[in-house]
Amino acid sequence: MASTLTDRLSRAVKTMRGQARITESNVQDMLREVRMALLEADVALPVVRDFIARVKDKALGAEVVGSLSPGQALVGIVNRELAATMGSNEIGGIADINLTVQPPAVILMAGLQGAGKTTTTAKLAKHLIEKRKKKVLTVSADVYRPAAIEQLKTVTKQAGAEWFPSSATDKPIDIARAALDYARKHYFDVLLVDTAGRLAIDEALMQEISALHAELKPIETLFVVDAMQGQDAINTAKAFKEALPLTGIVLTKMDGDSRGGAALSVRQVTGAPIKFAGTSEKIDGLEVFDADRHAGRVLGMGDIVALVEQVTQGVDMAAAQRLADKVKSGDAFDLNDFLQQISQMKKMGGLAGLMDKLPAQMTAKAGNVDMDKAERDVRRMEGMICSMTPLERRKPDLLKATRKRRIAAGAGVQVQEVNRMLNQFEQMRDMMKKMRGGGMMKMMKRMGGMKGMGGPR
Repeated sequence: MASTLTDRLSRAVKTMRGQARITESNVQDMLREVRMALLEADVALPVVRDFIARVKDKALGAEVVGSLSPGQALVGIVNRELAATMGSNEIGGIADINLTVQPPAVILMAGLQGAGKTTTTAKLAKHLIEKRKKKVLTVSADVYRPAAIEQLKTVTKQAGAEWFPSSATDKPIDIARAALDYARKHYFDVLLVDTAGRLAIDEALMQEISALHAELKPIETLFVVDAMQGQDAINTAKAFKEALPLTGIVLTKMDGDSRGGAALSVRQVTGAPIKFAGTSEKIDGLEVFDADRHAGRVLGMGDIVALVEQVTQGVDMAAAQRLADKVKSGDAFDLNDFLQQISQMKKMGGLAGLMDKLPAQMTAKAGNVDMDKAERDVRRMEGMICSMTPLERRKPDLLKATRKRRIAAGAGVQVQEVNRMLNQFEQMRDMMKKMRGGGMMKMMKRMGGMKGMGGPR
């Protein structure tokens, strides 16, 4: 949805250049592009109609103020309405988990099989441990899917939470009672209950989940839905809404080949706020859903706040300070430092993860760069450096023909790729040399960078 809607809006804004005001005619042209983008993203038709009607109503009554063009004004309206459609009643479009209850706070995970409930349960456990400083217990009430209980045990361990054992021969309701009793006696703050899914909605599934809900009385009932489901997500959402008082939605596989329509459709159909979004398969790949920021990403405005958070979490500040001190003292930037920079970038989500959060106008110069190829090139560079001896990394000038051939063979690449990597390293080393003694400030002034950064003029 993101790229399609961004492209269509960009085209519409270009066609409106030179027009002094918003009219019914140019609004219709732009809304046609928006409607097509939403339908292509598998957003439900009733949701599209309601969204377009709201945007049109606000656009025709809008004043174009300041230096805004009609096209820019319309993009602003679309952005606000997207945020309102995906958002909650919470301030700023954020609806984090509710734990305002006497411990243990029970959270029931519901959804179809394959939506990612078990992995999401562990991701949520990690989020609650790290962000909310809670003591978390997980339990699986899925006695039907082979290895579901063992899977939860494995991912719970990765998350740093505690797992309550259950068996496929037990009844889900008995498992839930035993886990809740254990959580109370051992002073857990949160109990996460992973329920069984099915390949399709059926009466037995709904009766079982309703019985679990009545027994556990959870503070949160989260509906886990695959963002790649498209129109199917709507039927699923309706059925679960009728069976359970849903309090929130978790969208999984947001990083996949998803058209993103579920984010709009499910929120509208259930009335429950989207609370979390799965951003990767890693155990820490879960983020609190911010409707305002997600709307900005959909419209190609990027998500600089998320980028800053990602950098803050991923960067080893002590290592960064050591490198800064090393450069400042005049010590040579070596291949160990180069490898460390590659490692830091990977921790921040890699090239694709960083580019995804930048505004479209900032990434436009990259053109049709194959991000998968770029990621592979980075991994190859890492492999080549790891094929070197500690001495070679400290003293790259030792790398002559014989050593290069050995390194290439060890990394499974051609010698030309070793030379290319060393050239890139030399460029970075030269840049580091220029940063000594105020060199960075001189470079920024030459580039005219100070104007854009709000610095002295």
